Amino acid sequence: MQVYINQVSKFASDEVEIRGWLYNKRSSGKIYFLLLRDGTGTMQAVVDRGSVGEEIFDRCERLTQESSLIVRGKVREERRAPGGFELLLTGLDIVQISADYPITPKEHGVSFLLDHRHLWLRSSRQHAVLLVRSTVERAIRDFFDSEGFVAVDAPIFTPSAVEGTSTLFETDYFGEKAYLSQSGQLYMEAAAMAFAKVYCFGPTFRAEKSKTRRHLIEFWMVEPEVAFANLEDVIQLAERLICYVVGRVLETRRGELAKLERSVERLENVKAPFPRLKYDDAVQVLKQKGVAIDWGADFGAVEETELSAAFDRPLFVWGYPRECKAFYMKESVEDPGTTMSVDLIAPEGYGEIIGGGQREDRLELLEQRIEEHKLPREAFEWYLDLRRYGTVEHGGFGLGLERTVAWICGIEHVREAIPFPRMLQRLGP
Repeated sequence: MQVYINQVSKFASDEVEIRGWLYNKRSSGKIYFLLLRDGTGTMQAVVDRGSVGEEIFDRCERLTQESSLIVRGKVREERRAPGGFELLLTGLDIVQISADYPITPKEHGVSFLLDHRHLWLRSSRQHAVLLVRSTVERAIRDFFDSEGFVAVDAPIFTPSAVEGTSTLFETDYFGEKAYLSQSGQLYMEAAAMAFAKVYCFGPTFRAEKSKTRRHLIEFWMVEPEVAFANLEDVIQLAERLICYVVGRVLETRRGELAKLERSVERLENVKAPFPRLKYDDAVQVLKQKGVAIDWGADFGAVEETELSAAFDRPLFVWGYPRECKAFYMKESVEDPGTTMSVDLIAPEGYGEIIGGGQREDRLELLEQRIEEHKLPREAFEWYLDLRRYGTVEHGGFGLGLERTVAWICGIEHVREAIPFPRMLQRLGP
């Protein structure tokens, strides 16, 4: 009976078959200890020469790291073994003897590991990170589905910019200029006018020549949009989402967090309500900390780290100046020159993980913003239609998946939070 390693606790004392790869092996003369992995976990197989015979024992001698194999044996509880169970091996079939595996227990440089990302994924640490990522993705979808949102897929090819023309990837679209999507937000605004509560979840692209630990050229975003929603509604939605996602990871991935040596106590502090700070006050806090910043400037890594240092949970900063936000952000009626915008900054120096706010729903002002930003009017006529035919106040946000995963896992760089990272000067594998 074939089983997966994460199921073996149900088959104590049973004969089972496991298909996988050799992660490591060691010998004490007449006994081999094979550490197997099958994608769901790792398990030790004990090979006793006197029990299995010379032929099978000799096969163990031939096995190299990452050789693929099929083993059979009896499951036995053993608290000292990985996972608390081991396999008393009775049969072994070699599928393939692996060539010399390039990733060894010795220290490797980051460039080497990224060149071998297709193999690096097999390591226990990278495996744990991507299992957490998978859980975060599932939790995000479950959250929005449970709140009555409709998933609406946004296009990858777009005729216009969303976050500014300087970071667009341009391509030829049968003789016309097209761009890789920076965001699905504008399309979600259209969808929200049809379905009230919507979200998209997919890859986005920014041609930013940045080498920081927070940036990727291709990354994933989830972008909800809600009709008849104001800034407060957006803030509360973001808060509920983060608490739900972190709670799901703590519930189901403590083993992976332990492998990553991630402090679960810090994640357990992520509870509502999150602290809030108006942009004006944030600038004053930064100045008091000795950070050189003028009112009107956007916050970067230094500013975000300084602001979040005093809190043990994510921090909302709201009310950014108009000049440092996108053309579609609604200007405050009570405080002209500022916008109904909000960023959510993760603690521990991980920076902004959510950016959003209330959208400009007034046709005349939106037309004015498009002109001020020197955007091509014709490319946004469809977007302006949303203000001509049944405009309402509405809002939403974008959550960067890789930054969120990096924060939850406590890893240094977002390149480990995505299976195959695309960065400046790195297009492969």
